[in-house]
Amino acid sequence: MPWLWLIVGGLFEVGFTTSLRFVDGFRNLPWTLAFLASVAVSMTLLEIASRSIAMGTAYAVWGGIGAVGTVLVGILWFQEPSSAVRIALILVIVGAIAALRLSA
Repeated sequence: MPWLWLIVGGLFEVGFTTSLRFVDGFRNLPWTLAFLASVAVSMTLLEIASRSIAMGTAYAVWGGIGAVGTVLVGILWFQEPSSAVRIALILVIVGAIAALRLSA
């Protein structure tokens, strides 16, 4: 179950980084509230998961999920570049996350 909480926490990290794009100096209240809620859920789930998973592993997986997810949101919804090198590097991150999971 801790791995599930960690994955969901990583997905909420994608939520807070995506919300951050729209907060407009924290003047846009709905997006600011979405950002704050996502941060709270993400950090809470990371903390819960790290009770059973080594903190270094938990943080690396959480951050990796957030990084990969944020890049994919950027490519899919904000027309950010999707070069072959960028996709290959995303796959390297995914491979590293899988390796950390398997080594734990």
